[in-house]
Amino acid sequence: MTYCVGLYLEEGLVFLSDTRTNAGVDHVSVFSKMQVVEHPGERVLVMLSAGNLAITQAVWNRLQEGVWLQHERHTLSTSPSLFHAAQLVGQAVRDVFQADGAALQSQGVGFEISLLLGGQIAGGPTRLYLIYSAGNFIEATTDTPFLQIGEIKYGKPILDRSVGYATTSMADAVKLVLVSMDSTIRSNLTVGLPLDLLLYRTDSLHVALQKRIAEDEPYWQSAREGWSRALRDAYTAMPPPDWLPPGV
Repeated sequence: MTYCVGLYLEEGLVFLSDTRTNAGVDHVSVFSKMQVVEHPGERVLVMLSAGNLAITQAVWNRLQEGVWLQHERHTLSTSPSLFHAAQLVGQAVRDVFQADGAALQSQGVGFEISLLLGGQIAGGPTRLYLIYSAGNFIEATTDTPFLQIGEIKYGKPILDRSVGYATTSMADAVKLVLVSMDSTIRSNLTVGLPLDLLLYRTDSLHVALQKRIAEDEPYWQSAREGWSRALRDAYTAMPPPDWLPPGV
């Protein structure tokens, strides 16, 4: 499994993904779940993937070669809008299912894939989509300014409490996604380092930062230790319930 998260903010987009891929406890590998299409001044598109590695790689390869949509062949480099790009990714997912779905089912393997796609194309707004295994998708909004795929439950509470489209800065967003990832890594062995982080500022049309975060990254170490300490301090500072019996 994996954990990927994308934040949709007034300032821009923040993406974070882990890299752990496992086929059992004794077969753990590192594969990037982040793919980037960047043509500075014209477009930036970022795709994060979760699910069966062979399926996600097949979808990405089809997108690179070109996918037929509405009687035309396109790649993410030629899609005229982010909405069209999301449709293109959905069609690529359906094409892979058409080609491999029956064979996977015959081996007892489910067709497991989910994708985050976000970015900006010149002349259009920043957008962030979650694309499901059926090829359909939903979009992040100002009311719901983040999307997750993979092992989402451990890292969701901090985002629910803290992320706001207009109120969360890019710097705070980085802290939040790292805390969200740390919470997931601590609770699920199928999610692990190194991490891939990407920042995109609205209307810049180029990647602001793309960084690989390893276990020995000083800020990662200080962030996870500081968050653990802050949680301990918070609950110990809370007064006990007034209905506890004496001596408890």
